[in-house]
Amino acid sequence: MTAQVDKDAMRKAAFAVRKSAMADVDPGPAVAHLLDFIRRIPAVEVVSGYVPIRTEIDPMPALTRLATEGMALCLPVVPGPGQPLDFRRWAPGERLIPGAFGAAMPASVDRVDPEVLITPLLAFDPRGFRLGYGGGFYDRTLEELRARRRTYAIGFAYN
Repeated sequence: MTAQVDKDAMRKAAFAVRKSAMADVDPGPAVAHLLDFIRRIPAVEVVSGYVPIRTEIDPMPALTRLATEGMALCLPVVPGPGQPLDFRRWAPGERLIPGAFGAAMPASVDRVDPEVLITPLLAFDPRGFRLGYGGGFYDRTLEELRARRRTYAIGFAYN
């Protein structure tokens, strides 16, 4: 079995577990932990979140809270296959439009580079290694952003 086949099987299993076991989990403690973590990072001006799809844990309560505290926010936009993500400025209540993979994106065209990316993921292991959806968008994006300056990625998922 190849590594890709193993990852495909792991993704399928993670989707099944998340769909059946995590739907009734209260995300409140995870949101509180996420906020605490972000607040400890020095000199953050822009935080990127995401609009949840499928059964992803919803970071919107954390984003709303950060906005009320004066934090600038943005959301990712998939410009095309094999490319890094773009980020467009967004605030709670602003209009979202349909984007790639069923994820909504900001109607705004104001592009920004976040210092902190809240990243969706399917699963993670005890060492913190992330299993994503397999498109490599966050991998490419983080490589590009980190080549320019310090950038934090926070995987956000059900435990």
